[in-house]
Amino acid sequence: MTSSPLKIYLGELNRTPLGDLRLAISSLGLIALEWADSQPELDSYLLRLKRPVERNQKLIQPYANEVGEYLKGKRRDFTFPIDWSTLRPFQLKTLKAVFGIPYGETRTYAEIAAQIGHPIAFRAVGRANATNPMPLVIPCHRVIGTDGKLHGYGGGDGLPTKEWLLKLEGAVIA
Repeated sequence: MTSSPLKIYLGELNRTPLGDLRLAISSLGLIALEWADSQPELDSYLLRLKRPVERNQKLIQPYANEVGEYLKGKRRDFTFPIDWSTLRPFQLKTLKAVFGIPYGETRTYAEIAAQIGHPIAFRAVGRANATNPMPLVIPCHRVIGTDGKLHGYGGGDGLPTKEWLLKLEGAVIA
């Protein structure tokens, strides 16, 4: 079966250490990952993309397998493609920088802002992370406050989920 360039395919990854997840892909790669509890937010995001959505667990499965391995501590890097085409320019620049943060390391919002050439835009960097459509894969949990503390995380149970992910990766946190 070949995938349509316009369609979005939806599937799931259930019973992970962080709960049930939903994944969406396009022919270019992963387009969204969300907790099942946040299905309305995922539906709203996909609706804004104005593309037909079809359930297809078979196409999703390779993505689900890698995310599942990551959450079990058996994978550090994802090998599947990411569809960056739905992100706005500033969000794209920010999330590509966040995507580059190595496993087990952290960066501050200010460091990301400086890295992308907008040194005083740390709040905008925070907003781009808050609207990250692919948490876990684009590791916004690796972005912390300048004070070394955890600030803001919208996925799962919020800050406890961010802390769990950083501990999984062996990151040092204040």
